[in-house]
Amino acid sequence: MWPESAESPAPLRTGLTTGTCATACCVAAAQALFAQQQDPSVSVTLPKGKVVDQPIIEYQMIENGIKTATIKDAGDDPDATHGATLFVELRLVPDKGIRFHAAQGVGTVTRTGLLLDVGEPAINPVPRKMMTEHLEGFAQTYQYQGGFEVSVGVINGEKIALKTMNPRLGILGGLSILGTTGIVRPFSCAAYIASIHQGIDVARANAITHIAATTGNASEEAIKNHYQLDDMALIEMGDFVGAVLKHIKKVEQSGMTQLRKLSFCGGFGKISKLAQGNMDLNSRASSINLDVLAELAATLGASTNLQTQMTQANTSVEALSFATAAGLPLADAVCQQALTFARQYIPEHMALEVWAIDRKGQFVGKAIEDKGETP
Repeated sequence: MWPESAESPAPLRTGLTTGTCATACCVAAAQALFAQQQDPSVSVTLPKGKVVDQPIIEYQMIENGIKTATIKDAGDDPDATHGATLFVELRLVPDKGIRFHAAQGVGTVTRTGLLLDVGEPAINPVPRKMMTEHLEGFAQTYQYQGGFEVSVGVINGEKIALKTMNPRLGILGGLSILGTTGIVRPFSCAAYIASIHQGIDVARANAITHIAATTGNASEEAIKNHYQLDDMALIEMGDFVGAVLKHIKKVEQSGMTQLRKLSFCGGFGKISKLAQGNMDLNSRASSINLDVLAELAATLGASTNLQTQMTQANTSVEALSFATAAGLPLADAVCQQALTFARQYIPEHMALEVWAIDRKGQFVGKAIEDKGETP
């Protein structure tokens, strides 16, 4: 459970990625094997050269090696793996090289489109590089001529993974060991954004041509049922619409075009934020602007009294209800504005559409560019 926020503002704490934690466990294990040291904390060099310390909570001898463990501290970031216990079983083997394995709680890749091949443990390239460089440093220092087997695990990782997008991405059996900088920055939600990117990549690699990005469960259910979409086509973007727009723009510019249609679907309030050009739909980053909604209603014929009523509404949904009662297609207009904004990032060869739902999960508005597709 997260602690209550302090009453006075304070700087947000950064944390360390699962990749950094796994590397710390490797360092601790190597020190124990080569130098017979079991230190309470170890130093890890991050990809950009910064050195950080990480506590080690366990040393346990195993056959041909040692098991070490640490607890991940994600700082003030709402990370699913915050507080999780990560461990590494490091074994010395005769053959040179470093081989990675998934221990309990770390998943295995079962679909194409990710950074790793099918059948590989879900330990991403940067964490592998970090662990490799540190272990090679020990081998050089102690003139070790053999190799290493590195098994990375997470206690209860199978359960924690259900709170992530791993199952949908085809990473089964547990979590991924992630990180590109080694640092978790508060509310950057880097792991979540990485999952959005991976979801898009997996869909493209598996010949999915129509994907739908949704803000939550209700919107996902609505658009999935409308089109009878496969789960692989559903991108749970949450508030991070910018992650979808920017990644699609990037991958589609590569020339290897796969996607032909993109649907956005979300609650009316979230879609109204997108319509106003917001790339992060979270309330901490953007607000619903009732004045702008009233101004848009005015272009549809709203009276001065109706505009005043809308600006004084308690919520965007209430403002929408006032416009709907007056026969104004406000939700359609908001969806059209959102589509126009999104089109700046989405290439022209892709059909684009935006749908808005109410709190019951029912469609209340839509904007569709027809490129030969049937809505």
